[in-house]
Amino acid sequence: MVYRAIGIMSGSSLDGIDIAFVEFHESGGKWQYTIKKTVCTDFPEVLRQRLQNATGLKALDYQLLHVDFGHYIGKSVNDFIRDNGLEYQVQLIASHGHTTFHVPDKRMTSQLGDGAAIAAGTGINVVSDLRVMDVALHGQGAPIVPIGEKLLLGNYDFFLNLGGIANISCNNPQQYMAFDICPANRVLNMLAKNAGKTFDDRGQMAAGGTIQNDLLKILNKLEYYEMPWPKSLANDFGTDVVYPLIKSSMAKTADGLRTFVEHVAIQIAKAIEAIDAKTGVQSRLANRQLLITGGGAHNTFLAERIKAHLDPLGVELIVPPVELIDFKEALVMALIGVLRWREEYNVLASVTGAERNTINGAVWLGNEA
Repeated sequence: MVYRAIGIMSGSSLDGIDIAFVEFHESGGKWQYTIKKTVCTDFPEVLRQRLQNATGLKALDYQLLHVDFGHYIGKSVNDFIRDNGLEYQVQLIASHGHTTFHVPDKRMTSQLGDGAAIAAGTGINVVSDLRVMDVALHGQGAPIVPIGEKLLLGNYDFFLNLGGIANISCNNPQQYMAFDICPANRVLNMLAKNAGKTFDDRGQMAAGGTIQNDLLKILNKLEYYEMPWPKSLANDFGTDVVYPLIKSSMAKTADGLRTFVEHVAIQIAKAIEAIDAKTGVQSRLANRQLLITGGGAHNTFLAERIKAHLDPLGVELIVPPVELIDFKEALVMALIGVLRWREEYNVLASVTGAERNTINGAVWLGNEA
């Protein structure tokens, strides 16, 4: 079977939406893919501010933003289709939306971006709300990308995504494991903003800073890091817990960035050590590979610090082509949508802790029946 789908990801870094048009080939349960066209659209500043402040809105204003953002996504898709000559080629759109509230212990997660608005605006069938069934069945609703790693990118030992939040997957043949590690780009960008920059380009500011050891110890002792998985993080862990700790330390911007980069690298190494302990793998086992993707993979200094902490564990850091770095999540969203259309499991209980594997996604018919 051949499927041609658009996957859309709005990350917690608030840098825009990633759109990928992907052609999938499925035969006998084996999947292959080709990323045909991609684009990353920056948010207009007004929309960025509305999304950033979404959790403080009144109920009606929140719902209006949900609808407005859906129409914005629909217009962005229409522009993408027109600009790339894709008229009548797209069979399905899968949109992750922008996560705001994420409270899995109360069986609730919320992503802005009304699927009905997207379908109405594009005239194409849409799958949205990609986490809610897993959460309803006591799952963490995250990470959801591992299904794509398992079906599309199965040759690596570990997968690390450095988005607003860093998460890791372990390609273990007995049990596929994944969880959120720590905040990443969202906090880095907030710190860079203190220096008048949108982000720390290639980690240059962090590279010029000095580690604040007392602050580093405080960050590394946060309770979340001792919790067993399955576990997941909401955006506010970074914005309301981690960032204020760095800010209250009175560290210079470069020193805060340097300290937080080291914190992220340490927590990634600790995550692998915890996985090794769980699976009985001896640390320093050679010839293991970790594929790094997400916007943080462009942060050269952060990647260097991660590599320095992984080398003693016998794990090689693999940086893929730019297209996969930037659009892996959009690629997987497209796959999740296709799996939903096929009524097949698209979120793994072994990763999220749900009662069972689940078929996630609300379907909105953009075409007339």
